[in-house]
Amino acid sequence: MSTTIRFFACLCLLTLAACSKPAEPAPEPAPAEPAAEGAQPAEGEAKPAEAAPAAGGAPLKVAYSDWPGWVAWDIGIQKGWFKEEGVNVEFSWFEYVPSMDAFSAGKVDAVAVTNGDALVTGSTGAPSVAILINDYSNGNDMVVAKPGIDKVADLKGKKVGVEVGFVSHLLLMNALKSANLTEDDIEIVNMPTDQTPQGLSSGQVDAIVAWQPNSGQALKDVPNSKAIFTSADVPGIIYDLLVVNPKSLKDRRDDWKKVAKVWMRIADFLADEKNKDEALKIMSARVGLKPEEYAPLMGGTHFVGLEGNLKHFAKAEGLESVFGSSAIVDTFNVDNKVYKAAMPVDQYLDPSLVQELKK
Repeated sequence: MSTTIRFFACLCLLTLAACSKPAEPAPEPAPAEPAAEGAQPAEGEAKPAEAAPAAGGAPLKVAYSDWPGWVAWDIGIQKGWFKEEGVNVEFSWFEYVPSMDAFSAGKVDAVAVTNGDALVTGSTGAPSVAILINDYSNGNDMVVAKPGIDKVADLKGKKVGVEVGFVSHLLLMNALKSANLTEDDIEIVNMPTDQTPQGLSSGQVDAIVAWQPNSGQALKDVPNSKAIFTSADVPGIIYDLLVVNPKSLKDRRDDWKKVAKVWMRIADFLADEKNKDEALKIMSARVGLKPEEYAPLMGGTHFVGLEGNLKHFAKAEGLESVFGSSAIVDTFNVDNKVYKAAMPVDQYLDPSLVQELKK
C-alpha cells in the first residue's frame, strides 16, 4: 500500500504518528464464494473483495488492507462465517491510505486502521469508534542496521533513515531511550518508509526504521544486516483496530456485534496450530504470496481474540491498554504538530461489544 504521507499531505498535515501498513497493493486471490450482488469497489482506489452475504438489511461496508491482522478477515469471508451469523457485510480491498480516505468521505461504514491513525483521521473531521482489536505489532516494525551495528547503543553518531512523525519515528524514540540515547545522539535522515530499504542498501544511512514488508526487504537486500530493535520490544505501541462510523454503530449496533463475534471466531481459528496451513493458504493468496513467504509476517503479528480484547480494552495507563497506548500516541501527535490539541481518546474506543460477547 502507499505510504500515508501522500494521504495526509492531501489533508495539509505534516506528519502522522500511526502505523501505515505494507506498501504495495496485492493481487486478488481466487474467490471462494461469490461477492454480494451489486457489490462494487469504492470509487478510485478500491479493488473488489469477497463479500459476506446474508439475508436482510443493506450491507455493512468495510474497507480493509494489506496487514496480517486485517487480511485475516478473509478467513471469515471464505468460510462463510458472516452468513452463518446472519449479518450482511461487504468488504472492499484497498491500499491502506485510500481506505482511510474512503472512510473519511463516507463511502464505507468502517475501516481497518491503527489506533494512531484513527485519532489523526478524527482530527480532520472523520471521527470513529473502535469496536475491536485485531492485533498488535509484535516484531514486524523494526530498526534495521547495517553490518557492524549490533545494538541500539551503536547508533550513536550514525545516520538513521526514518519517516519523521510516523510510528517508525515513535519506535525509534523508544529504541534510543532503551540505550540511554536521544535524537541528539544520532543524525536523522527523513525518508519515506517505502524508500528505506534502498537508503540502507545504497549506504545513504547506517540504519533504517520501517514496517513489513519494507523492514524485511532491507534485511534481504543488505547481507548481514540485522534488526536491533522491534515492536516486540515495546508490545502495544501499535494496535490494529476495526473502527466504525459512530452513526452506523448507533443505528446497527447488533449487526456490528455479530461482526465482532466473527472476528473472535477468526482469532480462535488462528490460535489453533492445526489450522496454520489453511490460514496461511487463505491469507497469502489474498496478498499474492506463497504461504511460506507469508509465514514470517504472521509471526510478527500478535492476533487478539476475546480474552485479549477484554485485557487490552481495560482502561489503564501504559501500552498494555489500548487507552494508554492511544494516549501516548496522542501526546506524540501533538508534540510533533500532527494536530494542535489533544484528542478525546476515550470517545474513540468502545469496549462494550466485546464485553457483551463474554456474557
